[in-house]
Amino acid sequence: MSVELLIAACSLLGLMILAAAALKGWQGWLELKERELSLRNGPIEIEGGAREGAARIEISDLKERIRKLEAIASGVDL
Repeated sequence: MSVELLIAACSLLGLMILAAAALKGWQGWLELKERELSLRNGPIEIEGGAREGAARIEISDLKERIRKLEAIASGVDL
């Protein structure tokens, strides 16, 4: 019984090592992609130099304008 237990323990240990290595590789790959995106895009800005908070407000305004234009195009009075 001890041989089977030893084999099972070694197999479990090997699986844990492989999982840890795969997780470390995945985190490294995600970090690499994050760096690539930040270098390619630079700081997040929209027209007029607005940052993220102002960008959300501006996107909301643009969505509202689109809704109004669609309503006008379909002939619905607002």
